[in-house]
Amino acid sequence: MRSPSYKGIADEFAAAIRSGALPPGARLPAHRDLARERRIALGTATRVYAELAAMGLVVGEPGRGTFVRHRSGYDGPEPSRALPVPRVADLSFNQPLDPDQAGALRLALRTLAASGDVESLLRQHPAGGRRHDRAVVATYLLDRGIDAAPDDVLLTGGTQQALDAVLRALTRPGDVLAVDALSYPGIRLLAAAHGLDLAPVPVTPAGPDLAALDRLCRTRPVRAIYAMPTLHNPLGWVLDREARARVVEIARAGCLIVEDGTYAFLDAAPPPPLRALAPERTCYVAGLSKNVAAGLRFGFAVVPGRLAGAVTRSLRSAAWSAPGIVTALATGWIADGTVTRLEEARRRDAAARQEIARAALGGMDVVAHPGSYIVWLGLEPHQRPDHVAAVLAEEGILVSTADAFATGAWRPPAIRLALATPPLDDLGPALRRLRSAIEAIPP
Repeated sequence: MRSPSYKGIADEFAAAIRSGALPPGARLPAHRDLARERRIALGTATRVYAELAAMGLVVGEPGRGTFVRHRSGYDGPEPSRALPVPRVADLSFNQPLDPDQAGALRLALRTLAASGDVESLLRQHPAGGRRHDRAVVATYLLDRGIDAAPDDVLLTGGTQQALDAVLRALTRPGDVLAVDALSYPGIRLLAAAHGLDLAPVPVTPAGPDLAALDRLCRTRPVRAIYAMPTLHNPLGWVLDREARARVVEIARAGCLIVEDGTYAFLDAAPPPPLRALAPERTCYVAGLSKNVAAGLRFGFAVVPGRLAGAVTRSLRSAAWSAPGIVTALATGWIADGTVTRLEEARRRDAAARQEIARAALGGMDVVAHPGSYIVWLGLEPHQRPDHVAAVLAEEGILVSTADAFATGAWRPPAIRLALATPPLDDLGPALRRLRSAIEAIPP
């Protein structure tokens, strides 16, 4: 069977872009010009550019045209982490570490090695974890406002695996997943892997447009709502009690809720989680990557009892169980209070970093929660996020572009700054350097 005509043209452009014949920032012909030059329909020309955008090779700017994408920083597709100059700051990912954590890890490993149960760490743990370990996590979650039986807590190799297991178990290809128009990039990857239809919900400064979410759930067969009510990534909002109750009311018309609590620990006293308001239909996922260490791949899913069997089977089919040594380390730190102490330190650290960011970026279009590790930085209309990321890469600074977080066609001119990774003393100079570089970009 012959490929559609747009595929061949798209492949030609893709080859030219990858070879460098069409360099980053090059403007491609307007849709009508391409249609005339190639003697194809206007709709076919549009499909060519849509195909290239799906490959992550071009970016369209309403009213300006279509450009070859600069691939510096994180824009959703896996980026090159290499920079053209020595690295100044990685503001593309949050990897917080406390200076004393290496010593704590050495002590914890020695404690594990000296324990009488060390041999059990080398054995295969049951899917979802041993009941004792699940009980430790269930007790820890009480401080997050979640009262769940250990049997409803399933241990995983990180939050992403928890999300994957829940979606694998509870959705089918073609199901509709309601998601914020700007959201955690990993949900887009999982939706593609499971054949889900992402339905973006417009966002407001205070949270998702709940009227739009209600209309969506009334007009389409939404299987689940993916939500981050506490410390949203990337917009930093914390939904108030009224908004949370409204989300639950909408969901009770016939869909599940997948609640992501990855950054929730940074708010010491948030409103009750959605899981507490609607435990019969909410799957809560989180982990220890942001509050302890990104390399500690330990997470959990708290699921309604009637769904626990399906999610457990999903875990078994994908990875069987979380590694025993990692589980022992994580639950040991939870039980002895290390995780609680680290979370308190992270909250102080995040607040200090936001103060530094406010001072360095004052007057710019900043959206951020005062206790978050994230800044959403709006750009001028003439500043393409991919080009800004390339300019910053020349300064040794990595950032994430709005494309990474867009779940639909809307891609605002903005970049996300992750504040947690640079040493605290380096953050201010890095942000001032970033500001100078952005302000120097000509119209």
